[in-house]
Amino acid sequence: MQFKSSNREQTFWAWVFLAAPMLLLTVFVFFPILFAFFVSFFDWNLLLPDKPFVGLANYIDVFQDPVFRKAFRNTVIYTLGVVPTQTLLALILAFLMNQKFPGRVLFRTAFYLPAITSSVVTSIIFVWIYSKPGLLNYLLSQIGITSNIDWLTNPNTVLVSIMMLNIWTTSGYFMISFLAGLQNIPISLYEAARIDGATTWQQFWKITVPMVRPVTYFVVVMSLIGCFQVFDQVFVMSSGGPDNASTTMSYYAYKNSFKYFRFGFGAAAAIILAMIIFGTTWLQKRYFPAET
Repeated sequence: MQFKSSNREQTFWAWVFLAAPMLLLTVFVFFPILFAFFVSFFDWNLLLPDKPFVGLANYIDVFQDPVFRKAFRNTVIYTLGVVPTQTLLALILAFLMNQKFPGRVLFRTAFYLPAITSSVVTSIIFVWIYSKPGLLNYLLSQIGITSNIDWLTNPNTVLVSIMMLNIWTTSGYFMISFLAGLQNIPISLYEAARIDGATTWQQFWKITVPMVRPVTYFVVVMSLIGCFQVFDQVFVMSSGGPDNASTTMSYYAYKNSFKYFRFGFGAAAAIILAMIIFGTTWLQKRYFPAET
């Protein structure tokens, strides 16, 4: 009887401590998602008094909108460029930071610092770096490359410029994840490989890469989700321009909702984005599992 009473008391206090975070999740996550799904079936425009039910018309209009197709293409290009690059760079940095050398802690801190800096702050800094009189054009001129490009107003360079910022800010964060995985690899595996005559490169590909596969899976999933949701850098640095050259799906949903006040249309675009993220992560889990 005493055991049952203790168990009930633990259950009671567990629900008490879970109540506050569950309430916050319900109010700020679950309810907005359900409400957005509800709104997506209406012509919900704050500038109009009536909000008629339109069924799937918003979804059809989104798919037929050439700007959405361009935003989808930009998001895919952005994801394909950022995810492999930052994953590989994070792994290489983690491998280097796992070695013993003077100032290792300082270098770890320096690489991780961009990850904890406000994305708005870093975006504003890079707006200056990418401007015509900015640091990038100055450095190019020092090596004999004359460049007078405003990287964020050129449709051929704006998306790549934002991609480079994202890679710089996130590689240090994922470096810490890889570093934790590397430090869990038994040293005996490397010692046995060296006895067998394996080179450093062979040890890296035959031991390190397979052993950090679960971490790699986590990094890739989080990178995919982050890339599909990229918004703040686009909002601050280019506002989706020029000519929608840097408009992503999340910025497209935002612009239709809060610039044109077409909340039903914007909600439909957001739901489509959520389904794409869900489908992509499901396919990755189905065909590229963390464990073999």
